[in-house]
Amino acid sequence: MNIGLIGGGAMGEAIVSAVLKAEVASPAQVKVFDVSAERLHHLSASYNVAMAESPEQAVENVDFAIMAVKPQDFLKAAGTIAGKLKGATVISIMAGVTIEQLSSALRCDSVVRSMPNTPAQIGEGMTAWTATAGVSDDARVSVREILGAMGKEAYVPDEKYLDMATGLSGSGPAYVFLFIEALTDAGVHIGLSRDMAATMALQTVLGSARYAEETGRHPAELRNQVTSPGGTTAEALRALEEGSFRADVLAAVVAAYEKSKALGESGKK
Repeated sequence: MNIGLIGGGAMGEAIVSAVLKAEVASPAQVKVFDVSAERLHHLSASYNVAMAESPEQAVENVDFAIMAVKPQDFLKAAGTIAGKLKGATVISIMAGVTIEQLSSALRCDSVVRSMPNTPAQIGEGMTAWTATAGVSDDARVSVREILGAMGKEAYVPDEKYLDMATGLSGSGPAYVFLFIEALTDAGVHIGLSRDMAATMALQTVLGSARYAEETGRHPAELRNQVTSPGGTTAEALRALEEGSFRADVLAAVVAAYEKSKALGESGKK
């Protein structure tokens, strides 16, 4: 399939790297454009993809046009390619830019809006996506291949679920990073060296996530497996619950969800 990418930032590069590694497309089938000449040359040199001199050239004769620019730069980019997509399906990874805005600004009926997260940069991402009725069944299969190359993907039937995905998986890596940071600091507080504490915290989170995925068991069951009656883990969990750990996580997800909705609403005005 032929892919045109507008925007060569970290997530744009993640898509290029992923689709090439998964052999969804060959380097000869990928064209990229970025306002930064330095980024553009980096992508070309690193992945052997074609450099486009303009957004119009990037989407010329492509099956999929990926919009990976900053949301505030979207309208400017859209103005140069509106009405020129010639049957291509647009895939947006921009936060806060609605399907209605995408379709209207680009004058295109075949639009996919997606919400990837940062682990997509190493092929371990989670991407939620939805599509307009104008996206054909064949195109949807290809969209799954493109987004799935970055990790896991999940289709949602309504755009409102993307705001929910933003609160959970889109912003979620930051919650995990904060937990790793806090766990490391706690290790230092009780006497471990920072390097040792950081190694232990990171591997504990990584191993626990992989263990949960491999076993497929409910997190509560796995937590109970670690928790002996009257033991150290039980005491630690008691402290977390007294500190409203669950409520704080819930509040964080809800806050991000509400912010995502607000950004979408402000963009409609």
